[in-house]
Amino acid sequence: MGDFFSSYTIVAILIAYLVGSIPSSIWVGKIFFGVDVRNYGSKNAGATNTFRTLGKKAGIPVLFFDIFKGWVVTYYLPKYAGLEWGTNAYVNFQLVVGVSAVLGHIFPIYERFKGGKGVATLLGIVLAINFPAAMVCLGIFLSVYLATQYVSLGAIVAAIAFPLVVVFLFRENSSSLRYFSMILSVLVVVRHRANIQRLLRNEEGKMPYYVRNNEPSEDNNV
Repeated sequence: MGDFFSSYTIVAILIAYLVGSIPSSIWVGKIFFGVDVRNYGSKNAGATNTFRTLGKKAGIPVLFFDIFKGWVVTYYLPKYAGLEWGTNAYVNFQLVVGVSAVLGHIFPIYERFKGGKGVATLLGIVLAINFPAAMVCLGIFLSVYLATQYVSLGAIVAAIAFPLVVVFLFRENSSSLRYFSMILSVLVVVRHRANIQRLLRNEEGKMPYYVRNNEPSEDNNV
């Protein structure tokens, strides 16, 4: 069992990375719109830039697929690792494959390692590991976004709130998940450092509630 688990861990990490590497925003833009979203707006290969650059017909499927990438590997791959559900070992395995998927999203092998920020994929991981905490943070994100129309600010505030929700609201017993929540919070803030600078300068682009199908624009900076 030990040898199998060790071999399966390596295979699972590789599968998670390859699934996470699927660059939905890039492929949807190129195949259906003839546009590489990395050439427009924030030049980020993520759902937000897809919404702003190509509109909701492209943005919605990209968003859901990026969330799905994180969820599917984190939910299903640990089931075949021979571990008991809910144990620290099981949660650790979930975190390992989940992080691998996020790294795939940020550094996709299919697109010369130039990807997105990984926020939607991170949400998928949290949905698989701690659904209630994920829903609370999603509610925080939506509240901030609806109040300000800043997607980046909503993501940053939700990320900062995540470890507080995990530790104090749900009193999570897994030390790995507690540490992961803190690292995730820092990672999201670091990945949004350019957005933070624009927010401080009042230059960050807003995303209206009702996003139209747009012509690609160089001016979007979310």
